[in-house]
Amino acid sequence: MKKRILIVFGGCSTEYKVSLTSASAVLAALDRGRWEALLLGITEKGQAFYYTGKEERIKENSWQGEDCFPAVISMSRDRHCLWVERGEKLEKISFDIVFPILHGKNGEDGTLQGLCEMAGIPVAGCGMESSVIGMDKVLAHTLVSLAGIRVPKSVVLESAGEYEREKDRIEALGLPVFVKPVRAGSSFGISRVTNREDMKKALEEAFAHDTQVVVEEAVDGFEVGCAVMGNREPFVGRADEIELSQGFFDYEEKYTLKTSAIHMPARVSPEDEERIRKAAVTIYRALGCRGFARVDMFFTGEKEIVFNEVNTIPGFTAHSRFPSMMRGVGMEFPEVLDRILELAQEE
Repeated sequence: MKKRILIVFGGCSTEYKVSLTSASAVLAALDRGRWEALLLGITEKGQAFYYTGKEERIKENSWQGEDCFPAVISMSRDRHCLWVERGEKLEKISFDIVFPILHGKNGEDGTLQGLCEMAGIPVAGCGMESSVIGMDKVLAHTLVSLAGIRVPKSVVLESAGEYEREKDRIEALGLPVFVKPVRAGSSFGISRVTNREDMKKALEEAFAHDTQVVVEEAVDGFEVGCAVMGNREPFVGRADEIELSQGFFDYEEKYTLKTSAIHMPARVSPEDEERIRKAAVTIYRALGCRGFARVDMFFTGEKEIVFNEVNTIPGFTAHSRFPSMMRGVGMEFPEVLDRILELAQEE
């Protein structure tokens, strides 16, 4: 019998629209001979609806309407189901696995994963603990450094006013520096600061997205990434490389590639690519990841590998790197999705 997959999309997050595009790509590639897709949409205001309408309306962001019914995931461990309000009636809809396709806060950060783990529901991808760690740049860097991989030097601020107290430590990082919210994705709130006069504005932008901000040294190198899948025995895709013509890989560049390019495989020697792939597995394990994740690193002119971040729910859009890196080792997107869901059942 087909397994019923509850695909959760949207989200009360600045990355709401990215999720819609990713979810549409997953639905287009999902093998309907093996999996039956059920849809739980989360609006930008945090309302949850069981969605029964046309799937193509998700990408268009026109899904909210008459085909939506208020719904909640049951917290009872003896039943994996949605409780759905249809007028005055309460309907029970069972499912087997939750597949969160949510980016950023309120979905990728361990909140949904924690709810599902409490209810005993199999979740595709990383669990609560690694999702929390992956979203927290400071915590992730601390654990990865303990695993023996270099991380950028940084200073953490609890408020914009703390900058003056930490000014000497921040200036010791040199210029340029990156100012980032500690917990945010898709480069929201991130600024590249090349002169001290721009620091105030960068801090304001970062604090608009989180209560903690990290000021981080700029690593002299280019960004590489690696797709990793698996629970106890990780399977690694090819490494890719981001070529920038200016600035940094911000939100617009990630989803339009206007002035940048992604090279897959990365333009490094086979020996260096193997080092990058091994480092990705070390990081994946150090952060307790399971299912799948994309590990992002820097590769310096001295061929040193420096950890950047881990994405526990990487994008699945037309430009997304994770499917491309897995395609590099012979796995097409439908096969990747099959394996992700199989891993959820194994765990």
